[in-house]
Amino acid sequence: MNYETILYAEDGPVGTITLNRPDDGNMFNATMCHEIRDCIEQIRCETRTRVVVITGAGDKFFCIGGRKDGMEDSTLYAGTLPTLEMYDAIDKLQKPVIASVNGYAVGGGNVLQVVCDITIAKESAVFRQVGPMMGSFDAGYGTWYLEDLVGKKKAKEIWFRNPKISAQEALALGMINQVVPDDQLAAATRAMALEIADRGPFALAAIKGAFHARHGGVAGLARVAHDLLLRSYLTSEESKELSSSFAERRKPDPAKFGK
Repeated sequence: MNYETILYAEDGPVGTITLNRPDDGNMFNATMCHEIRDCIEQIRCETRTRVVVITGAGDKFFCIGGRKDGMEDSTLYAGTLPTLEMYDAIDKLQKPVIASVNGYAVGGGNVLQVVCDITIAKESAVFRQVGPMMGSFDAGYGTWYLEDLVGKKKAKEIWFRNPKISAQEALALGMINQVVPDDQLAAATRAMALEIADRGPFALAAIKGAFHARHGGVAGLARVAHDLLLRSYLTSEESKELSSSFAERRKPDPAKFGK
């Protein structure tokens, strides 16, 4: 898969998406948002990859937000940066996603790591929400999911006061999962990804679907039912016998339903 603003590479069961605009803080633009979404949709449709890692190019920036490069000067959808499509794709992917934060995670970049299932960061990483300082905000993923991690009062403080948060502070708050020395980030990320990849993919998908259903409403519940429960049900002896009896126009044999 070739992209303009991201890099994608597979190494065994681990797929790595690298935000590749280091000269601009690895900031989102419309192209990057769509490319991340499209890459994740490709990953959804294959069985090679068991765990996905998202990181930034270089050693200074994970991602420091977004730019509306080349977009229409409009308050309508054509002028809106499509970050929600990207966050939504990560949230719905049936495979665990690890944010490997290699530098500043600011604004939409911090929301990105919050949306990921697990975050590992190097010691010098910095986290910050700056929306209100710039007349902007994230009233969806950036608030709800942050509240889940750090609690309502602290989430409000982070959004109202916009403090810089060190990696160790983020760890203490529960915003991230692990902090490692700067020179060990890549190795520690891969070790974590391989550990998770050894778990049952169906079980991991079920767990992630259950977490997503809490926020996803009918779409989240449908995802659990469609992707997980029905997949199991349709391979059961009961389903096989009922399908066969229907096709053969006979009464089903309850003895073949299994236990």
